[in-house]
Amino acid sequence: MRLILAEDSVLLREGLSRLLIEAGFDVVATAGDGEEAVRLVEECKPDVAVLDIRMPPSHTDEGLQAAHEIRRSHPEVGVLVLSQYVETSYAVRLMNEGTGYMLKDRVSDVAELADAVRRVGSGGCVVDPLVVGRLLGRKRPEQALDRLSEREREVLALMAEGRSNHSIAERLFMSEKTVESHVRSIFTKLDLIPSGDDHRRVLAVLRYLRADPAE
Repeated sequence: MRLILAEDSVLLREGLSRLLIEAGFDVVATAGDGEEAVRLVEECKPDVAVLDIRMPPSHTDEGLQAAHEIRRSHPEVGVLVLSQYVETSYAVRLMNEGTGYMLKDRVSDVAELADAVRRVGSGGCVVDPLVVGRLLGRKRPEQALDRLSEREREVLALMAEGRSNHSIAERLFMSEKTVESHVRSIFTKLDLIPSGDDHRRVLAVLRYLRADPAE
């Protein structure tokens, strides 16, 4: 899988590049800002672009803007955005565009980073577990999450991260058939429209979790 990596810190950029190469990826180019990242995607035609969320010149949301442009111009390219902080509004916006969102603290776990890159590269979804936890911790209207069993809440959290039924089954040591049963129950209890498409079902879950309790 061919990657481009955009990160303004030279030290972190080199470290991430080395980790990704050791994980079996082909890092074809690196960039120090969002504009260069967009240009490299056009030139190199990678499978995935990994971008820092805050880059020069303002160090605010240049990575977000670059991710948006890449997804608009090259929808076939998977995009994974890395952030220093838990920013749920950014996460939901990125997910709406089909972009993955992961905290930088997690990139030291090479297996976790590699899994996230592979998932966005294959058209799947990635949402950092801490973001999901923040959303799950909010109270819904009528405390709807209280309708779920403890096991269903575990399944819901993994669904919101973008995990497939197969991945959820492996992590929770249960059969895929049992996971499917839990997923159906979750959708029913939360009044969500079921979907066999991983991306659409994650969006449905995230939209529910981020809903304003006052609405």
